[in-house]
Amino acid sequence: MEFGKKEHVLNYACQLYQLSRPNKVGAVMALIRECQPASLEEWEKWYFENAYTATKDPMKATKVTLESLEELGERLYNKIHEFVIPEWEEAFRQLTLQDCKDYVYNVTINRTYDGYIREKSVVNDNLAKIFKDVTFEESNPELDHAGDIDYVAKVGKYQFGIQIKPVTANANFGGYSLSERMKASFDDFTEKYGGKVFIVFSQEEVIANKDVIDQIATEIERLKKL
Repeated sequence: MEFGKKEHVLNYACQLYQLSRPNKVGAVMALIRECQPASLEEWEKWYFENAYTATKDPMKATKVTLESLEELGERLYNKIHEFVIPEWEEAFRQLTLQDCKDYVYNVTINRTYDGYIREKSVVNDNLAKIFKDVTFEESNPELDHAGDIDYVAKVGKYQFGIQIKPVTANANFGGYSLSERMKASFDDFTEKYGGKVFIVFSQEEVIANKDVIDQIATEIERLKKL
């Protein structure tokens, strides 16, 4: 399907309101890999027969149906017209040439530097001091997963990945949900290097989601036993 210029609006609103997340439509990349379809028709049939919403409690998972996807489409339409369009119209009215100049400069210089310092601090001042027998290295920019994984950590012949995000990337990091593309990237990394990928949320160079430290420790012990 081609949506033309509407694609930008649809993508933005769908991601903003998390209407294509696994808890709404199921883990579609995992499902299609399980299906291994030879045609679009085979995939569609298999999906509606096997897809359930992804939840922490499997007992609360619900069947994904054509009707439930259409209901998500209706919610998307309502969100766009009730919130997205008015907000964008207001932003368009207030936008100035100086805003555009400042934004390009800020993204290129300020945010890049802030991100660089944040990543260094999270690893060198936190993770490297906690896990002294693990070697942390910046991800090779030439690797396929480099856009999603900031650091790799070496445990013997195996590696696990670290992605570092500011808490501002999601006000409630506990509710952060991976996109299907990113999940596929993480799965590919695990398949190739053996270790999982962990998302570390930072707040002023301090790890905000403290529970990830225990998760990383468990993964290190698992890799050591392989």
